[in-house]
Amino acid sequence: MTTHSPDPVLLGRLADVAVHVGLNLQPGQDLVLTAPVEALPLVRQIAASAYRAGAGVVTPLLSDDEIARARFQNAQEGSFDRAPDWLYAGMAQAFENGAARMAIAGADPMALAKEDPEKVSRANKANSMAYKPALEKISNFAINWTIAAYPTVGWARQVFPDLPEDEAVARLADAIFAASRVKNDDPVAAWAEHNAALRTRSAWLNDERFDALHFTGPGTDLMVGLADDHEWHGGASSAQNGVTCNPNIPTEEVFTTPHAHRVNGTVRATKPLSYNGALIEEIEMRFENGRAVDARSSSGETVLHSMVDSDEGARRLGEVALVPHRSPISDTGLLFYNTLFDENAACHIAMGQCYSKCFLDGASLSADEIAAKGGNTSMIHVDWMIGGPDTDIDGVRKDGTTVPVFRKGAWAN
Repeated sequence: MTTHSPDPVLLGRLADVAVHVGLNLQPGQDLVLTAPVEALPLVRQIAASAYRAGAGVVTPLLSDDEIARARFQNAQEGSFDRAPDWLYAGMAQAFENGAARMAIAGADPMALAKEDPEKVSRANKANSMAYKPALEKISNFAINWTIAAYPTVGWARQVFPDLPEDEAVARLADAIFAASRVKNDDPVAAWAEHNAALRTRSAWLNDERFDALHFTGPGTDLMVGLADDHEWHGGASSAQNGVTCNPNIPTEEVFTTPHAHRVNGTVRATKPLSYNGALIEEIEMRFENGRAVDARSSSGETVLHSMVDSDEGARRLGEVALVPHRSPISDTGLLFYNTLFDENAACHIAMGQCYSKCFLDGASLSADEIAAKGGNTSMIHVDWMIGGPDTDIDGVRKDGTTVPVFRKGAWAN
């Protein structure tokens, strides 16, 4: 067991960034917090920071990889089609009552790698269905929410397999602190500057009103139609409750909603995807009229197929995001085995649910109106990386004319 503990000063800064920048927690607001049990040092600092900020009640919900494995090794067959719907109904009620949501990432990405993938898939499907009432409050951006990260031993082992545990955890902690901008003397000011830069990028894209984006690169020739009345976002955004927050700590992306029926061509992943205890490598998909009609990979293909077959919307896109190849996370050269970090190292697309906030006046749109504009619906939202140093992107206007957006993995303007 590692004896390394992350720097408490930097951990405190991360807690303050998560509360004040990530959530922008409001006085009197409750907080529902999920985290791996190993992340208790950060959870405690977050609770203290939240209460100093005037939080009503902070409710932590802790998970444990050993308990998760115990289920797959010992539970009866019927267990894998069940989920704690009562818990998620309670979370949805908390959000309805105005609570904020924070998740601490850090679980061992390969914790279930040796378990029966069919059982893992069934359990995840049951969990996704039960979580939907709470997830809708998040995907619709009804509340202020955020995700941050903590360096657990299991995660550090995956990222740095050749290092001793102490050193692996220390290296992962340093990478998390750097990407989360808490190594600056004034992290809040650093985040304000970063958010302004992302806001400039998204404002340019919103002014251009492209009809589609054309991605080209090794193995990729993909036309991604953009949803009608789509809106680009990046960095800080205002939730429907009026609170401006940063949903991801860290973040390097600007993103919007593709049209669920106007995606055509082929695309190849530029990074592996860690999903449901499997590492899915060299993903390739072919899209026709928005639907992935062919999905393959060199490893983890069974898990990939179960993902895209989760429901009717799982084979269509819910997000497209632009990230320059020379982002701070990409420059580490690391595969984090965690989408919060890996998606911020490369341009990416997401299978499944769209974000209603990525439409003009999205908060006022019904589900039917969002669907009519091209927004996708699904119980999954899985990002995978398609950008790199050889990625070119053109913005395509309705009249067919094009504007360079990315060249060789970098912004063209």
